[in-house]
Amino acid sequence: MSKESKYQFKFEDLKVYQKAMDFGELVDRIVKKFPNHELYALSSQFRRAADSIALNIAEGYPGSDAQFVKHLNHAIYSANECVSCSTKSRRRNYINFEEDEENRRLISELTKMMSSLRKRILERKNTNTNTTKN
Repeated sequence: MSKESKYQFKFEDLKVYQKAMDFGELVDRIVKKFPNHELYALSSQFRRAADSIALNIAEGYPGSDAQFVKHLNHAIYSANECVSCSTKSRRRNYINFEEDEENRRLISELTKMMSSLRKRILERKNTNTNTTKN
Protein backbone atom coordinates (compact mmCIF):
# COMPACT_ATOMS: atom_id res chain seq x y z
CA MET A 1 0.00 0.00 0.00
CA SER A 2 1.37 3.39 -0.93
CA LYS A 3 1.64 6.24 1.53
CA GLU A 4 -0.60 9.29 1.20
CA SER A 5 1.13 12.63 0.92
CA LYS A 6 0.29 15.26 3.49
CA TYR A 7 0.43 17.80 0.63
CA GLN A 8 -2.75 17.55 -1.41
CA PHE A 9 -3.62 19.54 -4.53
CA LYS A 10 -7.25 20.22 -5.49
CA PHE A 11 -7.01 18.68 -8.97
CA GLU A 12 -5.96 15.39 -7.35
CA ASP A 13 -9.50 15.14 -5.96
CA LEU A 14 -10.96 15.00 -9.47
CA LYS A 15 -12.11 11.44 -10.26
CA VAL A 16 -11.19 11.96 -13.92
CA TYR A 17 -7.63 12.90 -12.92
CA GLN A 18 -7.33 9.78 -10.74
CA LYS A 19 -8.61 7.55 -13.56
CA ALA A 20 -6.25 9.24 -16.03
CA MET A 21 -3.33 8.55 -13.68
CA ASP A 22 -4.38 4.89 -13.44
CA PHE A 23 -4.66 4.62 -17.22
CA GLY A 24 -1.15 6.04 -17.65
CA GLU A 25 0.21 3.37 -15.31
CA LEU A 26 -1.69 0.64 -17.15
CA VAL A 27 -0.22 1.76 -20.48
CA ASP A 28 3.26 1.85 -18.93
CA ARG A 29 2.84 -1.82 -17.92
CA ILE A 30 1.44 -2.78 -21.34
CA VAL A 31 4.25 -1.25 -23.41
CA LYS A 32 6.91 -3.03 -21.38
CA LYS A 33 5.89 -6.17 -23.34
CA PHE A 34 6.49 -4.49 -26.71
CA PRO A 35 9.54 -5.47 -28.78
CA ASN A 36 12.73 -3.43 -28.33
CA HIS A 37 12.48 -1.88 -31.80
CA GLU A 38 9.33 -0.06 -30.59
CA LEU A 39 11.13 1.54 -27.64
CA TYR A 40 11.40 4.98 -29.25
CA ALA A 41 8.41 4.48 -31.55
CA LEU A 42 4.96 3.15 -30.67
CA SER A 43 5.67 2.31 -27.03
CA SER A 44 7.03 5.81 -26.39
CA GLN A 45 4.15 7.46 -28.26
CA PHE A 46 1.52 5.40 -26.42
CA ARG A 47 3.08 6.13 -23.02
CA ARG A 48 3.42 9.87 -23.72
CA ALA A 49 -0.17 10.16 -25.01
CA ALA A 50 -1.55 8.26 -21.99
CA ASP A 51 0.46 10.36 -19.53
CA SER A 52 -0.58 13.53 -21.32
CA ILE A 53 -4.21 13.02 -20.31
CA ALA A 54 -3.54 13.45 -16.57
CA LEU A 55 -0.81 16.03 -17.18
CA ASN A 56 -3.17 18.28 -19.14
CA ILE A 57 -5.89 18.01 -16.50
CA ALA A 58 -3.38 19.03 -13.82
CA GLU A 59 -1.87 21.82 -15.92
CA GLY A 60 -5.21 23.39 -16.82
CA TYR A 61 -6.93 23.08 -13.46
CA PRO A 62 -5.64 26.17 -11.63
CA GLY A 63 -6.21 28.50 -14.60
CA SER A 64 -9.25 30.31 -15.90
CA ASP A 65 -12.27 28.39 -17.18
CA ALA A 66 -11.16 29.06 -20.76
CA GLN A 67 -7.67 27.75 -19.95
CA PHE A 68 -9.04 24.64 -18.26
CA VAL A 69 -11.34 23.92 -21.24
CA LYS A 70 -8.35 24.27 -23.58
CA HIS A 71 -6.35 21.76 -21.53
CA LEU A 72 -9.31 19.38 -21.31
CA ASN A 73 -9.48 19.52 -25.12
CA HIS A 74 -5.79 18.64 -25.29
CA ALA A 75 -6.40 15.77 -22.86
CA ILE A 76 -9.24 14.50 -25.09
CA TYR A 77 -6.94 14.71 -28.13
CA SER A 78 -4.38 12.62 -26.23
CA ALA A 79 -7.07 10.09 -25.33
CA ASN A 80 -7.99 9.82 -29.02
CA GLU A 81 -4.31 9.28 -29.80
CA CYS A 82 -4.33 6.40 -27.30
CA VAL A 83 -7.12 4.74 -29.31
CA SER A 84 -4.86 4.75 -32.38
CA CYS A 85 -1.89 3.51 -30.37
CA SER A 86 -3.94 0.68 -28.91
CA THR A 87 -5.24 -0.30 -32.35
CA LYS A 88 -1.71 -0.24 -33.79
CA SER A 89 -0.57 -2.38 -30.85
CA ARG A 90 -3.29 -4.95 -31.53
CA ARG A 91 -2.63 -4.99 -35.29
CA ARG A 92 1.06 -5.64 -34.61
CA ASN A 93 0.11 -8.42 -32.17
CA TYR A 94 1.70 -6.72 -29.15
CA ILE A 95 -1.63 -6.89 -27.31
CA ASN A 96 -4.64 -9.13 -27.87
CA PHE A 97 -8.21 -8.16 -28.72
CA GLU A 98 -9.33 -8.24 -25.07
CA GLU A 99 -6.53 -5.88 -23.99
CA ASP A 100 -7.41 -3.50 -26.82
CA GLU A 101 -11.09 -3.64 -25.82
CA GLU A 102 -10.21 -2.85 -22.21
CA ASN A 103 -8.07 0.09 -23.34
CA ARG A 104 -10.96 1.33 -25.48
CA ARG A 105 -13.40 0.97 -22.58
CA LEU A 106 -11.14 2.97 -20.25
CA ILE A 107 -10.46 5.64 -22.89
CA SER A 108 -14.18 5.91 -23.62
CA GLU A 109 -14.91 6.37 -19.92
CA LEU A 110 -12.18 9.02 -19.59
CA THR A 111 -13.36 10.88 -22.69
CA LYS A 112 -16.96 10.95 -21.46
CA MET A 113 -15.85 12.25 -18.07
CA MET A 114 -13.68 14.97 -19.63
CA SER A 115 -16.42 15.98 -22.07
CA SER A 116 -18.94 16.18 -19.22
CA LEU A 117 -16.56 18.29 -17.13
CA ARG A 118 -15.90 20.57 -20.11
CA LYS A 119 -19.65 20.94 -20.69
CA ARG A 120 -20.26 21.89 -17.03
CA ILE A 121 -17.48 24.49 -17.15
CA LEU A 122 -18.84 26.01 -20.36
CA GLU A 123 -22.40 26.07 -18.97
CA ARG A 124 -21.18 27.76 -15.79
CA LYS A 125 -19.20 30.24 -17.87
CA ASN A 126 -22.27 31.00 -20.03
CA THR A 127 -24.50 31.36 -16.96
CA ASN A 128 -22.02 33.83 -15.41
CA THR A 129 -21.79 35.77 -18.67
CA ASN A 130 -25.59 35.99 -18.96
CA THR A 131 -25.92 37.05 -15.32
CA THR A 132 -23.44 39.91 -15.76
CA LYS A 133 -25.24 41.19 -18.85
CA ASN A 134 -28.54 41.65 -16.94
